Amino acid sequence: MDHPRLPRPPAAHPAVPAAAGAPVPLPRPAPSTAAAPEPPLPCGPLTGIRVLDLATLFAGPSAATLLGDFGADVVKVEHPRRPDPSRGHGPSKDGVGLWWKHLGRNKRTMTLDLSTPGGRDVLLRLAASADVVIENFRPGTLERWGLGWERLSAANPRLVLARVTAFGQFGPYARRPGFGTLAEAMSGFASATGEPQGPPTLPPFGLADAVAGLAAAYAVLAALTGRERTGAGQVVDLAIIEPMLAVLGPQLIWYDQLGYVQPRMGNRSTNNAPRNTYRTADGAWLAVSSSAQSVAERVVRLVGRPELAAEPWFGTGAGRAAHADEIDAAVGGWIAAHERAEVVAAFEAAQAAVAPVYDVRDVLADPQYDALGTVASVDDAELGPIRMQNVLFRLSGTPGTIRWTGRPHGADTDAVLAELGLDAREIAALRAQGAL
Repeated sequence: MDHPRLPRPPAAHPAVPAAAGAPVPLPRPAPSTAAAPEPPLPCGPLTGIRVLDLATLFAGPSAATLLGDFGADVVKVEHPRRPDPSRGHGPSKDGVGLWWKHLGRNKRTMTLDLSTPGGRDVLLRLAASADVVIENFRPGTLERWGLGWERLSAANPRLVLARVTAFGQFGPYARRPGFGTLAEAMSGFASATGEPQGPPTLPPFGLADAVAGLAAAYAVLAALTGRERTGAGQVVDLAIIEPMLAVLGPQLIWYDQLGYVQPRMGNRSTNNAPRNTYRTADGAWLAVSSSAQSVAERVVRLVGRPELAAEPWFGTGAGRAAHADEIDAAVGGWIAAHERAEVVAAFEAAQAAVAPVYDVRDVLADPQYDALGTVASVDDAELGPIRMQNVLFRLSGTPGTIRWTGRPHGADTDAVLAELGLDAREIAALRAQGAL
């Protein structure tokens, strides 16, 4: 079990007193080692908020995970015979899906067939006392089951219904099936990613789903805050294509005002240089960025080319980007002649920005991540201790925590139904009907 992560340097590094007036690092609490979930601890800022997670795969469920990390009581509702496909996505150990252990953390799990009368009735009873429902069915599906917004809001006028789909609830593409990959393609991300002469490039992980999950969690909190003023719930309509477009920054306004389309640049930037990855003498890769001119000047002085800073074109990021070949030759040539540790130390001494290109093994060994408590070790009833990313940020007064990992399919069905007042006979009848 991890103990509360208080700010401290790792053992291999001497402690350095904090500078006067410096921000005090905030601790992350330790995850619970309970084999089965207990009622939400009264510490997270969302304690007392009940979330029904009806969504599958990644975007909607990610939003529910983020809410659960900070105290919300999240009930994951899955089909009795068709569990969330994320349970079998990616590598597994001893037949147990590992992705689910992360995505399903801090969620109680129950089964419910929403297409059956019994399943519909139970969902309405759950919604009556919930604060949030998150779903990602194709538009019209909840309505076909008699569980549309009108019915849900009639059962609970304070309910927030978050609908997370590829293309939104209306428009010509609304009923198309879609995943995050399509958002990565349609947003302009893939078009701008990759080498100049290479194909558009998709990320090797669920980037659009993760961005949409963050956006959906933000949208839910905005709706809950609005409810405090109006007393009424509302619908969140989030199309996965839109948050991905939002993170591309000024590309739309560039085109609107200048007709400029962001090209593929590889690791370079149209806005500044040096900005690239460079290989060291011992075979490591380092990333260098110099968005500020002062940093760019420090870099070229460090690598022995101070005359570059005197060039007329060096005074703007666009000017440096136009001469990236010359700058990269200088920076890359110097880095190639030195080992990684030497380069990092020299850049730090020069107050220039550099970072090693990590894989997950490096992340787990890095002292900064260790000091922040970024990786948590959580006891899992099936697999023992599991390391995963900790909650997303630190709060000084009401911190989040990982209370448990992803639970088995339907593990908490009877407990959740008992909270609704159903007795063993009624639960058995629902199970016999195929509703559970």
